[in-house]
Amino acid sequence: MQLDDKVVLVTGASAGIGRAIAARAGAAGARVLVHGRDEERTRLVAAEVDGFPLVADLSVGAERARLCDEALEQFGRVDVLVNNAGVGWAGPLTEMTVAQLRAVIEVDLLAALELTHELLPPMVNRGEGAICFVSSIAGRTGVAGEAVYSAAKAGVDMFAESLRAETAGTGVGVSVVVPGAVSTGFFETRGRPYTRSRPRPVPPEDVANAVLTTITRGRAEAWVPGWLRIAPAVRVLAPGAYRQLSTRFGEQVRVSPEPNHTSHEGAS
Repeated sequence: MQLDDKVVLVTGASAGIGRAIAARAGAAGARVLVHGRDEERTRLVAAEVDGFPLVADLSVGAERARLCDEALEQFGRVDVLVNNAGVGWAGPLTEMTVAQLRAVIEVDLLAALELTHELLPPMVNRGEGAICFVSSIAGRTGVAGEAVYSAAKAGVDMFAESLRAETAGTGVGVSVVVPGAVSTGFFETRGRPYTRSRPRPVPPEDVANAVLTTITRGRAEAWVPGWLRIAPAVRVLAPGAYRQLSTRFGEQVRVSPEPNHTSHEGAS
């Protein structure tokens, strides 16, 4: 699918990966619908890419429904949906509040499912469209201190895999981009900075390029960087060794005996 004159909705586009995707889509000739939660930043990015700002809090079901309605009102259709919006939370599960747990699931998983549910049928009716999910290596391997985030991203992966089979032959492409660490503000807002020496964070533009490639070339999946594919392969082929390495070299996070719901309050 070529993006010239196509209507592309990018969620979480007010910063980071989403901002880079919006810029690449705009440069490719698309009419970009820039979604964000922060009104000022969203309008700024929309102006940068000559797009249209759509402000909504994806942790709220009614806001997700409103976003779909407003997106369709702009041009009467959405040709490409990029489910990129996401929030993180870092720390032991026992220190996470139920509200924080729900926020991660609402934004990282339910929003992608619900937006896809609303915007996919018109694409199928037209016989053309594309839906791309920005997932995470955490959803393929699991990460200590990010149990809920990992679960949400694993859900996104399986949803996309199943949906791809359902949409075969309809003209609608379904793709997943799996990034590792990316140089954005994500790690600060999740409550803990990224401290590993490897893998080194990649620029958000690298992820944006992968998103555009999967959409325009009809590819099912892309990894950023590509060598990360080895991690889930080792997990499947040598699970015992993988778990030992993961425990030894992963971020040192352990659950506490008693829940402490004051840590990272409001991080999501």
